[in-house]
Amino acid sequence: MFRLDGKVALVTGAGSGIGREIALLFAKQGANVCVADLNGPAAEAVAGEIFAQDGEAFAQPLDVTDLVSARAAVATTAERYGRLDVLVNNAGIGMVGNLTETEPEDFDRLVDVNVRGVYYCSRAGVEQMLGQDPKGGAIVNMASIAGQVAVARRFAYCTTKGAVISMTQSTAMDYVGDNIRCNCVCPGTVETPFVEAYLQRYHAGEVEETRAALHARQPLGRMGRPEEIAPLALYLASDEAAYVTGAQMTIDGGLTAR
Repeated sequence: MFRLDGKVALVTGAGSGIGREIALLFAKQGANVCVADLNGPAAEAVAGEIFAQDGEAFAQPLDVTDLVSARAAVATTAERYGRLDVLVNNAGIGMVGNLTETEPEDFDRLVDVNVRGVYYCSRAGVEQMLGQDPKGGAIVNMASIAGQVAVARRFAYCTTKGAVISMTQSTAMDYVGDNIRCNCVCPGTVETPFVEAYLQRYHAGEVEETRAALHARQPLGRMGRPEEIAPLALYLASDEAAYVTGAQMTIDGGLTAR
């Protein structure tokens, strides 16, 4: 499997789900990892898992909606390990609702986390990558197939994930001459605490029925698993992906191929 020996990575939203699996895999493959999450105890727990596996990591509280917090996380990582080689913008939230069901404050919240959060963390990361010697690095953004195709009653979520794809392409082109690559992963439905919270909030009376429907709508017959997404992020962060930038990598069990 692809190695990240000696590389320094910062993973946002790393306290659970896909972010947790990315942090664990990166550390297993040799990276020094900043486990960043708004939930400090969750980040500490993941860092503890990495230590238990003889990896190197530290936990960092991070509010991606605050540029000061984003810059602090990057600065702390660089001070601890000397540089930043990989930034994974994984933190994100979702909601259910079409255009007229989406209240302005809910729309703003999704934009704050899913769009502004990627902007703030990417800005802080790129500033570090441009200033270090040698300059350069890799950014991996977590987008979604919801940014590529329409998903019913996901107006705000689709909007923000489409923006992540666009930011990925713009960042890739703007810094292609600075040895900074930027790509995004577009998962389909993945069985994570994110999806579990959706089930409990919107389908409290029919959780298992809805879960079965989510599995069934995938051509492969089931939802994805976080540990199946993490290796794609690993590849994009690795030197083997040196020729890959501005890409949208779909990993959805065939959902968008129908």
